[in-house]
Amino acid sequence: MKARLKRFLDTLSRNSLVHLLERERHAAELRAQPRYALPGCLTRHEHRAFSQNGEDGAIREIFGRIDHGQFFVEIGVGDGSENNTTFLLAQGWSGVWVEGDAANATTIRQRFAKPLASGQLVLIESFVTAENIETLLAPWAGRDVDLFSLDLDRNTYHVWKALSSLRPRVSVVEYNPIFPPGVEWVVDYAADRWWNGGSCYGASLSALAGLASSKGELLVGCDLTGTNAYFVRSDLCGSRFLDPGNVDTHYEPCRNYLQGRPPGHPRQFSDLS
Repeated sequence: MKARLKRFLDTLSRNSLVHLLERERHAAELRAQPRYALPGCLTRHEHRAFSQNGEDGAIREIFGRIDHGQFFVEIGVGDGSENNTTFLLAQGWSGVWVEGDAANATTIRQRFAKPLASGQLVLIESFVTAENIETLLAPWAGRDVDLFSLDLDRNTYHVWKALSSLRPRVSVVEYNPIFPPGVEWVVDYAADRWWNGGSCYGASLSALAGLASSKGELLVGCDLTGTNAYFVRSDLCGSRFLDPGNVDTHYEPCRNYLQGRPPGHPRQFSDLS
């Protein structure tokens, strides 16, 4: 019995490794396409330290172009092991994390006890809505924020729209890639709802790019998996980035398979009943 179990586990391990190598090979093939060799393109700089995909490398490249930062605000950080600012925290940045899941908040207090105790990191445990976001971040209103990251899955657009007290230099925001460039789609707002695993969440890249423009930020790239979009304050863009603000240039389709997940979310017209 133990021998059969070991053979089974060894087979699973080999299959997992093969699938990982296949995903890495395909990602490399994608990045070898001419569009990713264009000057200013962020995709070829992707690197994963603590981020879900290649966001760590893209963020590092952005700040290498506009001058390095030191303060972040991230909403929706999970347990801190996989988000867009843990890598920055490890490099000496300070900032604020907002997380609504009690179990994740408990884990953060255990794993990040040292930066929390020193004040390098502040944790706010709260479910985030368009109604409370300004109150939650009121202590940092008017402060220089270098990086703002928002990953709420469902109500992302509405929360970002309601936040007017921060003017970050760079924003990283999750988008819904099933809607192609030119389609302005936003999920109906429901403060008490969260993502149910389907396709009805967030907002299209075009909708988010329009909202960003109203805040004085321009789209400068998306990650290869079609998950996060990068925005930079318009006065900092200049010639540092490829075609700032152009959704057609920067849109990436849904490539969940690069994360080892099913290729797309179950399709929904609405998650409200």
